[in-house]
Amino acid sequence: MRRGTYVRWGVPVAAAAVIGAAIGAGPVIAAVSGDPVLPERSAEQLLADAASATSKAGGVPPMSGTVQQTASLGLPALPQTADTSPLSLLSGSHEVKVWYGAHDKVRVAIPTQLNETNLILDGDQGWYWDSSTNTATRLTVKKDAGQEHRTPMPQASDLTPQQLSERLLADAEQYTDVRVINTAEVAGRPAYQLVLSPKAEGSLVQEVRIALDGETYVPLQVQVYAKGSAEPAFQVGFTQVTFTPPAPENFAFAPPAGAKVEERTLGDRPHGEHVAEERAEQAEHVKDRVKVVGDGWASVAVLPFDQKELAAKAAQAPEGGERFGPDADPKALLDSVLKSATPVSGPWGSGKLIKTKLVTALLTDDGRMLVGPVTPEEITKAAGTK
Repeated sequence: MRRGTYVRWGVPVAAAAVIGAAIGAGPVIAAVSGDPVLPERSAEQLLADAASATSKAGGVPPMSGTVQQTASLGLPALPQTADTSPLSLLSGSHEVKVWYGAHDKVRVAIPTQLNETNLILDGDQGWYWDSSTNTATRLTVKKDAGQEHRTPMPQASDLTPQQLSERLLADAEQYTDVRVINTAEVAGRPAYQLVLSPKAEGSLVQEVRIALDGETYVPLQVQVYAKGSAEPAFQVGFTQVTFTPPAPENFAFAPPAGAKVEERTLGDRPHGEHVAEERAEQAEHVKDRVKVVGDGWASVAVLPFDQKELAAKAAQAPEGGERFGPDADPKALLDSVLKSATPVSGPWGSGKLIKTKLVTALLTDDGRMLVGPVTPEEITKAAGTK
């Protein structure tokens, strides 16, 4: 099976994984308010409870439910792609069904209008089913592969839950106002809301929220609000969830009659030490090329950017591919984005400005790209910083 196929289901799966990873990150909340039903908790207490719950033996408890991701970023019109393309996740609403029995017992189903894809992992065996191509891929998972791809969670040996919460808040409160609300309801369950509001005037982000289940402290919903918007620009969260072990039949699969069956081994790559070395080299290379202007929610990344070189590569690239999905045309995508750009100039020079609800990018004529969750005024100010 082509690796591009894995990219198509990998992005929606990653969207579902955000819910588990959000405990260690530090954004956002639920939209439905009700009568107070949960004991009051400070931000430190709430984060300590969440860290303690996930560091217990077994980590996240068994569960199943439906995750919905919605994006309204104010992007320019993008070329039409299939519903399973990563580009499709930048707008509209998308649904993922999840069954979680343990870190090695997972099923994710991604329904679309006409087709459905399923990823099923049960121990060291699994299946990937794509109804659009009538192809079932039998997966063999190497033991080290499962460890390599597990979502990193705070471990008791790293920090105590209280130490972890204090460190997170110490970093956050320098740039962020933090508060807790105990009156939310997500997927029919009482939840706490951890609300983070940037202090920086130049940030496009109004607030970032995370909803934690009032009983298990599992993150249930993440939302990001742009300034001036009553509705979230981006959100991902459960619309239905049950904290009981999924039935064994949810992890069983048999290819339909007439389906094409393929074989693939996951984790067929260099050992962890080699992978770590490669990542360290890549990080060092990026660090030398990227400059950061400002701090906190007003940070702007500045990196070299050759528009002509990018256009030439996009023109030579085959239609479709691993990065954007099989139906995407890289040149059409680039043309669409650049067509929406606004010409700007100032003491720093000239270039093209691209703005969405949450991110602004500036492509300068002197070969730089500046990008950050800031207003156009902030990004052009950063362009003058040498």
